[in-house]
Amino acid sequence: MTRNTDYEIALDGDEDMVAAVESVLWRRRRSPLVVRLEIDSSMSEETLSLLMRELRIDANDVDRTKCLLALGGLWSIAGLDRPELKEEPWKPVTQNRLVPPEEAGSPGLFAVIREGDVLVQHPYDSFDTSVEAFIEEAAVDPDVLAIKQTLYRTSADETGIMKALIRAASEGKQVVCIVELKARFDEEANITWAQRLEDAGIHVAYGVVGLKTHAKLCLAVRREADGIRRYAHIGTGNYNPETAAIYEDIGLLTTDPEITDDISDVFNLLTGYSRQHDFRAVLVAPAGLRAGLLELIRAQSSPEGQITLKLNSLIDPEMIEALYAASQSGAKVDLTVRSMCALRPGVPGLSDGIRVRSIVGRFLEHSRIFRFGKGQDATYLIGSADLMQRNLDRRVEVLAPIRDPSLRARIDEILAALAADDSLAWVLSGDGTWVAPSAAGSVNAQTELEQVALVRARRIVAV
Repeated sequence: MTRNTDYEIALDGDEDMVAAVESVLWRRRRSPLVVRLEIDSSMSEETLSLLMRELRIDANDVDRTKCLLALGGLWSIAGLDRPELKEEPWKPVTQNRLVPPEEAGSPGLFAVIREGDVLVQHPYDSFDTSVEAFIEEAAVDPDVLAIKQTLYRTSADETGIMKALIRAASEGKQVVCIVELKARFDEEANITWAQRLEDAGIHVAYGVVGLKTHAKLCLAVRREADGIRRYAHIGTGNYNPETAAIYEDIGLLTTDPEITDDISDVFNLLTGYSRQHDFRAVLVAPAGLRAGLLELIRAQSSPEGQITLKLNSLIDPEMIEALYAASQSGAKVDLTVRSMCALRPGVPGLSDGIRVRSIVGRFLEHSRIFRFGKGQDATYLIGSADLMQRNLDRRVEVLAPIRDPSLRARIDEILAALAADDSLAWVLSGDGTWVAPSAAGSVNAQTELEQVALVRARRIVAV
C-alpha cells in the first residue's frame, strides 16, 4: 500500500523550519490518503472489494502482480553465505597524487590541490582518502579559518565528516552547515544532525526559503603566506560514506580562484548574506543554470556539434526541445540516462542524431556530466543537477567547469567507457521501449573503470 507522503512545507507565521518539517513527518506517518494498492494476483475478489471500500480507492488504483510484493525480502537471499555466487567486493583505491612516499608521513591535501585540481570518481576512488580526508585535514589544520558545507542526505551514524566538523568548531574555527531538512525520507535524520551540530557551536542554516539546497559543496578558507586562499570540493553525490561505496559519483577538489570565489558567494546566498544571481565560472540554479545550459546546447546546433550528457533523469520539456532542435540541425547527441527519460531518440526528422542508453550494474550510476563540443574548445561541467523542472527551477544546484586538460581527458575516458559498454547498457528505442543488453556483451564499463582506477592508484589495505 502506497500512501501520499508528498506534503508541501509552508511556514506559518513565526513557525520555524524544524517545526514545519516535524509536522510533515507526523502527517506522513498517519496519511489517510492511499494512492496505490499492489496485491498478489491470487487475492480473492471478496477481499479486494473489502480493501477498496475501506481504503476508498477504485480499480484504477489497484495493481495485480505475480512478483514479490516486498522486494526487501530478497536481502535474506543476498545475505546467504555463498561467496562463490557473488562478485568479489570492490576495494576503493587512492590516487597516486593523494598517496605520499612512505617516508613523507600523511598526505598534505592542501599542497596537492595547490599543485593542480584533483578529480575523484567514487566508488573506484576512495571517499575516505579524498573527500573525507579533505574535510578532516581542514578541521585540524591550524591555518584553516573556516569550513562551510552543504548536507543533503546524511548517514544516521556519526561519520568522519560529522566528527571533523564538530572538532573544527571546538577548536574555534568558523563552521557553517547548510542542512536540507526537506531531503525526502531523510528529514528525521537531518533534523537530529542539525540539532547536534548546533549544540556543538556550528552555525546551522536551512538555505533559501522555497528552494531545496541540493548542491554538494564544501569550502575551506585557509590563511597562507601570500594571503587567504579558498579550497573547494564540488560533487555529484552526497557526503555520505555509505552511498559513496555503491553510488558512482564524481568530485572536483580545486583552488581555482574563480570557482572558489563563486562557491563562497553561493554560501553567502544560502546563509542570507547575499542575493547574488551572477557568477564567474559556475552555473547556479535557479538563477542561471537553465539559461546557461540552453545556450550551450544551442551553440552545438550544427552538423559539427557534439553533446554528451550523463544524467539520472531527463524530463524537462524545454531541455528536450532544445536537444531535438540540436539533432535536427545535425548535431550528434549521446545521452546516458539512468532513470526517467522523456526524450525519444532515433525518431526520423526529430531525433535521428540522438542515442540514449542506461547503464545498470553493480554500482548505481549517479554522477552528472555535461560535455559540449569537442577538442580544446569543449565545455565540461559536473555537478548535482539533473534536467528536471525541480532541479532547474526549484532547487539550489551548482555545475562547475572542469578546466585542467588532464582531468578533461579523464572525463573523456569515463564517457568513452560508458559509450563502449555492451554488457550493462540498455538502449532506448524511439517507441519508448528499452532493449536489454546482449548476453554476449564483451565490454563492462564498470569493470573497465575499476581497472583504470587500479592503474593510477595503489590499493588501500582493508582493515
